[in-house]
Amino acid sequence: FDGREGPTEADREIVNLLRETNKKVLYVVNKIDSPKKEDLLLPFYELGIEPLKVSAQTGHGFQELMDKILERLPSRPPAEERLQEDIPRIAIVGRPNVGKSTLVNALTGRERMIVSPLPGTTRDAIDSVCKYYGRKYLLIDTAGLRRKSRISYSLERYMVVRAIRAVERADIVLLLIDSQEGITEQDQKIANLADRYGKSLIIAFSKWDLVENPETRYATLMYEFQRDLHFVSYAPVLTLSGLTRKRVTKIFPLVDELMAERKKRVPTAQLNHIRDSLNHGLPSYRGKPTKLFYITQVETEPPGFVLFVNHTEPFRKHHLRFIERKLRESFGFKGTPIRLYLRKRE
Repeated sequence: FDGREGPTEADREIVNLLRETNKKVLYVVNKIDSPKKEDLLLPFYELGIEPLKVSAQTGHGFQELMDKILERLPSRPPAEERLQEDIPRIAIVGRPNVGKSTLVNALTGRERMIVSPLPGTTRDAIDSVCKYYGRKYLLIDTAGLRRKSRISYSLERYMVVRAIRAVERADIVLLLIDSQEGITEQDQKIANLADRYGKSLIIAFSKWDLVENPETRYATLMYEFQRDLHFVSYAPVLTLSGLTRKRVTKIFPLVDELMAERKKRVPTAQLNHIRDSLNHGLPSYRGKPTKLFYITQVETEPPGFVLFVNHTEPFRKHHLRFIERKLRESFGFKGTPIRLYLRKRE
């Protein structure tokens, strides 16, 4: 409805028609630009409705509207309801204007999303299904995660929430980083988000067609990767261009490999073959050695392990990193985080 114009006879007829459909309806009054103008809602109550306020121009009331819409949507996204088979779900995330939608368009072979040189033209998570050699993949493109200082309206806050939800839904997160700009603080936060949610991770440097000296630039980016993203050093790295489609098809075999790695289960007997090498790197406690009795895998996606030790108190983060490194050297787990749980046993 037009908040400035007020309810019209045409509005009344539309409301009456909608009532007969027995559908879920949200009645939205536009041009309520600020809380001071919310009194413009009052005449619309005469229509027997519960109007929602919104301003398409300023974003006022947008968060409430999105919440109401989400409350009325099915609990599972329609794409997931249609796709009963177990297919990899890939969230393509990154800062605005790094080429996320261009990459999805290259992978699917069609213009599925609005693509513009202006940052932030993709406002929501959009699902696309594509095939590669007969195998299906679900691609989730998201709005870019922005700096807090640049999030001025509830629309932008909604974009961030949707990006986080896309990561939650995914099996694998493909973090797209502008090869010209390098790794930023926002990229670190996104990588940390993927690691925290237990998602496999691929680091992809985009816009590689614009790189003038590939070997030098790749060496610089790998140095940044080891320095700024050391906490996800298990992630494989790709260079690609969505615009020219250079190396984009390398994503699919890598996704298949990472899906197998995150679902991998190592028998307890094999795990305990490396117990002695692990014991050599454990800390002492009150002058006595800490002993690992045995280790067993208790979960997958991501892989999780319980370590039964005589003392849990002396363990620090670098000790757990040592154990993780030994597990990766022996069993792989490429691209996926590992969870370690300590249990005390006398």
